[in-house]
Amino acid sequence: MASSNAPLAPPRLEEPYLLTPGPLTTAHDTKAAMLRDWGSWDADFRVLTAEMRAGLLDLLGPGKADYDCVPMQGSGSFSVEAMLGGFIPRDGKTLVLANGAYGQRAAETLRYLGRAHTVLDKGDYLPPRGEEVARALAADPHITHVVAIHCETSSGILNPIEEISDAVAAAGRALLIDSMSAFGAVPLDPRRLQFDAMVSSANKCIEGVPGFGFVIAKRAALDAARGNAHSLSLDVHAQWAHMERTGQWRFTPPTHVVAAFVTALRAHAAEGGVAARGARYAENRDVLVAGMRALGFETLLDDRWLSPIIVTFFCPADPAFSFPAFYDAMKAKGFVLYPGKLTAVESFRIGCIGQMDAQVMRRVVAAAAEVLDDMGVTSAAPPEAARAERARLAEGEV
Repeated sequence: MASSNAPLAPPRLEEPYLLTPGPLTTAHDTKAAMLRDWGSWDADFRVLTAEMRAGLLDLLGPGKADYDCVPMQGSGSFSVEAMLGGFIPRDGKTLVLANGAYGQRAAETLRYLGRAHTVLDKGDYLPPRGEEVARALAADPHITHVVAIHCETSSGILNPIEEISDAVAAAGRALLIDSMSAFGAVPLDPRRLQFDAMVSSANKCIEGVPGFGFVIAKRAALDAARGNAHSLSLDVHAQWAHMERTGQWRFTPPTHVVAAFVTALRAHAAEGGVAARGARYAENRDVLVAGMRALGFETLLDDRWLSPIIVTFFCPADPAFSFPAFYDAMKAKGFVLYPGKLTAVESFRIGCIGQMDAQVMRRVVAAAAEVLDDMGVTSAAPPEAARAERARLAEGEV
């Protein structure tokens, strides 16, 4: 994969690189944008909000015409809940496609909302496939909506969203996409897949800072969402209608975060948009995976399911290895890792997104080699039980 030409400034010396799926390492200009105060009702801030909404729609490409963008205060999970509560009628039924923590969180949210739902659970290792979705929808005519996770960061799987979309559309149901960790680096082109709404967050592939998420939805779906919401604050239709009428947020917006995000969005465009951002992240992944495998580490996933967002590695079986000690030593060298979320085996994750390039990932691998040596770890290979479980589950792939 060709390297991006985008200049990447290192973080300040006291800041480690955040090898996480967000929050992540941000550019100096993004941080600097938060040094100015903004009046939330002032015309200048309304201009920022309008630029942000238009810029996010541009990331859909030429198929954006039927969609609009609605930013929502809070973390990404707030926006996921707003999407689920807004677009799924109270008498609807949802099929949740789960292969990790975030699909399960969507199901938990629907339980809180009192919305009928069923779960297609693929475990930690495998993606939901289109033909499985088609069978589930054919078996239950009461299902009105399907929720899919674009990139499941608990494992690092990039789910096959286009074949899922094809199955949902063929069955005449509506698709809602949690693209929290993928939007901005992995295409979501309405000319190639059909979806009513998707959701993402400021502190992911656009490389902003935490504080708000956003829903991008068909205008027709936004119109139909009136009266569905279970919450005043999370009413996506009300937020949209208010912004369309006034240009303002309904309640106090995270002004500094929005200013930082607009700066990051401009940098995203200058780098070359979704294609260039995705290419840089994919190169980060390829350099990281090759280097870690050379040290003896093994990835949870087969290559074809590895996302350019985050990679899960098995912890070594060597009794000298301790993840807390490994974490602390890597942090001391300037790299913050992410704990694993698998239930059956010990693992950890390394993110590929943020203001990092292949040169940084080579430094990550070199630091990991030094830490293993300091710990007295002679082999980074995982337990045989982890390999056996991965092989067993792979046999059941559709």
